[in-house]
Amino acid sequence: MKFLGNIFATVIGIFVFCMICFFSIILIAAVFGGGSDTVEVKRNSVIELDLSKVSNDYGGKFNYKDFEYFDARHDGLSDVIRAIENAKTDSDIKGISILNDQSNLGVAQIQALRKALADFRKSGKFVFAYANYFTQKEYYLNSVASNIYLNPVGELEFKGLSTELMFFKDFQDKYGVKMEIIRHGKYKSAVEPYLENQMSDANREQISTLLQSVWNAVAADISKSRQIPVAKLNEIANGQLAHTPEMAKANGLVDKVVYEDVYHSDIRKILKVEKDEQYNRIPILDYAEKVATTAKDFSVDEKIAIIYAQGEITSGEGGINNIGEGSMRRSLQDARKDENIKAIVLRIDSPGGNALTSDLIWREIELTKKVKPVVVSMGNLAASGGYYIACNANQIFAESNTITGSIGVFGMLPNFTGLTTKMGIHTQQVSTHDNAADYSLFLPMDEKFRVFTQAGVEKVYTTFVNRVAAGRKMTFAQVDAIAQGRVWSGSDALRIGLVDKIGGMDEALAYAAKLVKVKNYRTVNFPTYEKNFEDFLGDLGLPFAKTKETLLREEIGEENYRIIEQIRKTQARKGIQAALPYELNIR
Repeated sequence: MKFLGNIFATVIGIFVFCMICFFSIILIAAVFGGGSDTVEVKRNSVIELDLSKVSNDYGGKFNYKDFEYFDARHDGLSDVIRAIENAKTDSDIKGISILNDQSNLGVAQIQALRKALADFRKSGKFVFAYANYFTQKEYYLNSVASNIYLNPVGELEFKGLSTELMFFKDFQDKYGVKMEIIRHGKYKSAVEPYLENQMSDANREQISTLLQSVWNAVAADISKSRQIPVAKLNEIANGQLAHTPEMAKANGLVDKVVYEDVYHSDIRKILKVEKDEQYNRIPILDYAEKVATTAKDFSVDEKIAIIYAQGEITSGEGGINNIGEGSMRRSLQDARKDENIKAIVLRIDSPGGNALTSDLIWREIELTKKVKPVVVSMGNLAASGGYYIACNANQIFAESNTITGSIGVFGMLPNFTGLTTKMGIHTQQVSTHDNAADYSLFLPMDEKFRVFTQAGVEKVYTTFVNRVAAGRKMTFAQVDAIAQGRVWSGSDALRIGLVDKIGGMDEALAYAAKLVKVKNYRTVNFPTYEKNFEDFLGDLGLPFAKTKETLLREEIGEENYRIIEQIRKTQARKGIQAALPYELNIR
């Protein structure tokens, strides 16, 4: 037995040794081999604007704390826009091609990207676009091109904006699964689907106003690029007068109805490349990587920090897709203490979330403002908790179709009493004091608990409104009148005083630099997210190291995974929420 034990121990030892060697090789390759490939930009090149892997404003910086390894990614929209700006003066870049692009970008992100592309065209270089099929969102981006091509058997979607909501009241009554709701704000319609079977007048009003405001901004941009009056665009949308390639061309939405080979032939002619030769192409993310790693002038000491707050607001460290107090507070503190950082731009793309975390970040901004100015740049969303962390900034910029406001709070607790009763399951509690028992999923909500929770919601709402009133120099009554959970577009938010100016990141940076009287500066990005060895292995793409989320996403597809992720987020929400009133999917 001892002999067999020794053999077994030896085998285990060899296995452990091999695994250590294996991981060591991977680690060395990642640390020392990851940056060895240099992106080459050939003369007479065209950037291919493939945005399929771009969804966030910020690609992220990561510190793997289990060992000394730092990683920075340059696949965010901010990197793409910076690359396009650089390409204006890059003699090797002759133009940009948008070919059958499909992106996950929001409407405000597309607006920011369109501005960069329009500015690129002023350099005299071309922007061409081709698609087999234009969705409405993709056409909005592609409409900035000087020449737009559509496949002869393709389609173009141009019909106005819509969204839909599902209601679950009858479902709850039928199956005995109920959501207990405590809220403040007549427009806080995140909870409305659990209380009614149809939209309230207040909710319909705010959604209609929001969609119309966003459409007005989209139509105005397309009108300017295509030289088509907005009234004519509305006529086209109402009558579906551009859904075939011939109709789209006749109404001026596209320039040529041809196959893709003709598109490439036209680009070759501009580049003076023989028809049988391939012209030089470089993917936008490769070019963005090159720009991000070579374009900075590190001899400039003075800096402006850009702190990205993207995703739902949760507790904990946070990450690339969610905002946690750990990374956000650390970023603000580091930027505050760095004497070379003269100002901070907080870039927000968030539907809100945990009210307590929102207040912790708000407090850190208050402390930072005593040392240096904080300017906010809003992306697609800066709603509810996303607005909470913006309201005390020195200046707030938003795109015209940014979704913001939603100043309101709610609590939502699932209750299965009806279901368990139908199943013959009964629950009782025994306590030493009147309020000793926590909320139970399997008992009707106690009225004292409801009163207590409602008081908590009212307190958070009052605090929220007071924060906004102080930050925006308004009275409580003025804020309350435009709050109640109502959602506003950026252009409407400007009119009612929730934002100061319409503009994107560049305008926010320029304003911050003006505040501190700095002309020559460089930017530095935050946060740096703290990660561990398990995260590192998953990021390498090793099959055995992938997270369950990654494996599930690969198995069921991105669209289905988003549905599951939304359910998971709802279940994970703890405490009072300052969140966008619904999952808004504008089509």
